[in-house]
Amino acid sequence: MNAPFSGGCACGAIRYVCLRAPLAMLNCHCLDCQRSSGAPFASGFIVADSDMQVTGTPQTYSVHGNSGSLAIRSFCGRCGSPLFTRGEVNPGVMSVRFPTLDDASDFQPMLDIWTASAQPWVCLSQIIPHYPESPQV
Repeated sequence: MNAPFSGGCACGAIRYVCLRAPLAMLNCHCLDCQRSSGAPFASGFIVADSDMQVTGTPQTYSVHGNSGSLAIRSFCGRCGSPLFTRGEVNPGVMSVRFPTLDDASDFQPMLDIWTASAQPWVCLSQIIPHYPESPQV
């Protein structure tokens, strides 16, 4: 994806602009992402916190992810759109849900993570790498 790019929640109360291209684009199959997305996996992109400009005030909740570490999930308190995830494992970066993009046409997952938790009926792409958990960075 070319920078800058922008997005926000469904109702427009929360908006963001990212100043640099994502560090990665991925699909996460962990149980927490399944529950928080209401889907068999959550697709998103990873960016540096310092590259994001967010307007509006997202609501947050904290949960222990599959790794056992704390994850802080942000969403719009008005429309409920899931937006961002920050975690103790990788401070200084955040995951942004791809459906929040104003133009999602350039989103292309580079890897699938936490595939050990993937639903058995999900068809994983053979074009990108799969990791049973999260790869070490």
